[in-house]
Amino acid sequence: MNFIGIDLGTSSVKIIAINEIGEIISSVSMEYPISYPQPLWSEQNPDDWWNMTLKGLEAVLERIDRKQVKSIALSGQMHGLVILDENDEVIRPAILWNDQRTEKECLYLNEEIGREKISQWTGNIAIAGFTAPKVLWVRNNEPDNFRRIKKIMLPKDYIAYKMSGVFATDYSDASGTLYLDVGNKKWSQDMLNILGISESQLPKLYESYEAIGSIKGDLADKLGLEKDVKIVIGGGDQSVAAIGGGIVGEKDCSVSLGTSGVVYANTPHFVVDENNRLHSFCNANGKYHVMGVTLAAAASLKWWMENILKSDDYDGITGEIDYRNASSNVFFLPYLMGERTPHNDPHARGTFLGMDMTTDRKDMTLAVLEGVAFSLRDTFEIMKEMGIEISEITINGGGARSALWCQIMADVLNVEVKKVNSDDGPAYGAAILASVGYGLYDSVDEACRTMIKVTDTICPIKEKVDLYSLRYNKYRQLYPCLKELFRK
Repeated sequence: MNFIGIDLGTSSVKIIAINEIGEIISSVSMEYPISYPQPLWSEQNPDDWWNMTLKGLEAVLERIDRKQVKSIALSGQMHGLVILDENDEVIRPAILWNDQRTEKECLYLNEEIGREKISQWTGNIAIAGFTAPKVLWVRNNEPDNFRRIKKIMLPKDYIAYKMSGVFATDYSDASGTLYLDVGNKKWSQDMLNILGISESQLPKLYESYEAIGSIKGDLADKLGLEKDVKIVIGGGDQSVAAIGGGIVGEKDCSVSLGTSGVVYANTPHFVVDENNRLHSFCNANGKYHVMGVTLAAAASLKWWMENILKSDDYDGITGEIDYRNASSNVFFLPYLMGERTPHNDPHARGTFLGMDMTTDRKDMTLAVLEGVAFSLRDTFEIMKEMGIEISEITINGGGARSALWCQIMADVLNVEVKKVNSDDGPAYGAAILASVGYGLYDSVDEACRTMIKVTDTICPIKEKVDLYSLRYNKYRQLYPCLKELFRK
């Protein structure tokens, strides 16, 4: 038996196939473009997602026995707005999670409607990345498009709809819309009234491990699959990445170093930070989690390498750093796309500080890696305030391939960093969910215990922990000093 996981990421779709014990037997990644039509805007064409998903599925299936594929599950970039008309045609390009155009809409929701009400209804407050402000933006700025809306969906749900014909989503991904009542797992009628939409325009809600139907017959024929292959809805990429890292226990925590950076901690019950600095969402295993996000994690390193250094030699550039003996006063704020946790500020900007005549390339490269780690520590500190104690994390995402960055994370956070037998994160987690949705395992927890194995543990270096505690205290003073300058 084989199971397929599809992760619809921001820059590419990653597709893997695993067998019943979790071994990856086929894998492929297909890229698609991102459009930036105006400053702070970020859009994609859903047809690009679908075309590359089909192409990727063909490539994965060429290497395995197609008749052994039992189910397919999805993971996807969260918060994106996909709208279809009555003919199931895409009305406009999808507005992505990192799009920052909705400042006015967020101010309206948080200030005029009120943070307290929004939090009471959804467990969260409005931020530029969430889906609800995007719906309001379309209503306010593209009224003709708004009137045409028949279906509102999230990115991965568009792929699920194309594959199954079923209009569905899951609780974990829906948590990031700001119109789900997260604590009660239902659409918030109060929020729908404010947005001017109806529940009939929204998909049916499922747990992430549930099958929503079978693959469409014509698609099964096209791909050479059996017509009873189940389509499992899956979840938002961060929640599914946690599954891919075995983060299913009540006190488990993961850090993702993908395009964005995420600290993700499971909670046995629905809990909310009193200041709404963290997101309180449903989990892909049926429970709950809190998480904080820095919008440009691996994206910061990519910017530094490709835009500034004009190099793709990541290993060579980071290999210049003598980490044990490194000592620098350079700081980097990784706010290249604004920032979410804890500042919720779309105006924040990336900044280097502390250079002098001795500063060189390796000092600034190290500052980029440290800056992302410091930003993620901001979330750690909030979790501590909430009584969530974390002594170890599992790390995933593209940045986790860097041994140096993993060590920096261990030292900045003062925790053991564990790596597992797959660094495919959301795609691997989706494949696990596919196996559960098919019925091979009784629960997500059981599947993870069988498939996930720890392969490496990175321990913090005491001297670095002490150094970074001092540097972090300086780092956290920088944003308040610069906040007003970012708005000038």
